[in-house]
Amino acid sequence: MTTVRVPPEDEYNATLVANVHPPDWRNPEPAGRYNLVVLGAGTAGLVTAAVSASLGARVALVERHLLGGDCLNVGCVPSKAVIRSGRRVAEARAAEELGLAPPSDAEPDFAAAMRRMRRVRAQISHEDAVARYAREFGVDVYLGEGRFVGPDVVQVDGCKLRFARAVIATGGRPVAPPIEGLEQAGYLTNETLFELTERPRRLAVIGGGPIGCEMAQAFRRLGSEVVLFEQTGHILVREDPDAAAIVQRAFLREGIQLVLESRVNKVERKGDEKVVHFARNGMAAEALPFDALLISAGRRPNVEDLGLEAAGVAYEPRRGVRVDDRLRTSNRNVYAAGDVCMDWKFTHAADAAAKIVVQNALFFGRKRLSNLVMPWCTYTEPEIAHVGLYARDAEARGIEYQSLLIPLSQNNRAVADGAEDGLVKLHLKRGTDRILGGTVVAAHAGEMISQVTLAMVGKLGLSTLLNVIYPYPTQSEAIKRAAGEHARSRLTPGVKRLLGAWMRWRR
Repeated sequence: MTTVRVPPEDEYNATLVANVHPPDWRNPEPAGRYNLVVLGAGTAGLVTAAVSASLGARVALVERHLLGGDCLNVGCVPSKAVIRSGRRVAEARAAEELGLAPPSDAEPDFAAAMRRMRRVRAQISHEDAVARYAREFGVDVYLGEGRFVGPDVVQVDGCKLRFARAVIATGGRPVAPPIEGLEQAGYLTNETLFELTERPRRLAVIGGGPIGCEMAQAFRRLGSEVVLFEQTGHILVREDPDAAAIVQRAFLREGIQLVLESRVNKVERKGDEKVVHFARNGMAAEALPFDALLISAGRRPNVEDLGLEAAGVAYEPRRGVRVDDRLRTSNRNVYAAGDVCMDWKFTHAADAAAKIVVQNALFFGRKRLSNLVMPWCTYTEPEIAHVGLYARDAEARGIEYQSLLIPLSQNNRAVADGAEDGLVKLHLKRGTDRILGGTVVAAHAGEMISQVTLAMVGKLGLSTLLNVIYPYPTQSEAIKRAAGEHARSRLTPGVKRLLGAWMRWRR
């Protein structure tokens, strides 16, 4: 078995490795045919294995690197820990506005923030530990390179695992754009960013999507000078433009330099510096020196070296494993879930997809991925959360809709918190209170969007949220305010005349 190391090799990373890829682990001896063999132990693979084994299936789980996948090791958990440290620094800097003593000029302790991140990750790693899956769930865990060697056989380090069903959950990885000199200069991705122990004084972030924006803000708050390069005219281009504009204003206030409508043409290494050569739209070429580059410009599914051809599983190198709406591949006994096959590249999407796979693969279920109502959140400050259709989606589908926009400046709690730069925007099917989609920009938008998601899943109209009693004051009241605006919009002049006549008769 290959020894796995996670730098820096301190006590916290030693705990992490001991949990999710223990160096003394010995793979079990396969006995008989498995109900399910799962390739990949990220979120989709772990949930598939745990749920299936809990329901009585005999399950083998194969992982070549670290259990927990991106989420635990190089994604959700470490990034949110670093974001929290950055947010605490920002709160301290704003303390004087709240009546506290002005902050000192001391620089944030970057090394301490990263050390806390490693401690948090190690603490959480027991949930994804090899020992837990083996002992608590009864899963046969195999650490090593797994690949199909036939339509119903996976081989791991010489052991052949025969299966009735299999699930491909090998996830994805970051990819770098074809920029001249980038490989020679060296760069960071989310897979290496959290290995840092010293703060880069000057950080270039290439790509203004969710990961790039989250890390740009966090590193700026922790003391780095940050320049973010984005090809389009604004950051977070997939989000609602009004919502993205709010985050963009926050970035500019915090001193993040945005180089928009730009193209990075070349990266050149000069001593310890990495010089980025770029051109803005219609302007002459420019160059800026940096200490580190973070590439956040796309991902690719992990489909190589899996023996998919031997299994009869169709795939595309860029799009991943081909699946139908029930997550079944071209091999009727093989399913897939998570980043290796889905457009939704979120931990919670992989979790939901895994449960679909369990039902469809083991219990003749007919659950469909397209029936999921999928929310998501970008953890900048303020956060952006969304569920359902954007206005552009409704227009593309020819759906007549009505939009409601509530600025957070109209919400008393947001004003009291000094966090009024935000919004709640809901889209309804015109003439009804059926919610088609919604976007929230707020300090904790990820928490607030669940109300909208619940209403959509339960097929509850916006009028139902009007009847919910919200504690006062809370930022969630902005959703109720949108419901009130919709109710008032239905008071047509004719309805108002009838109500007036009724009231006159009741005097």
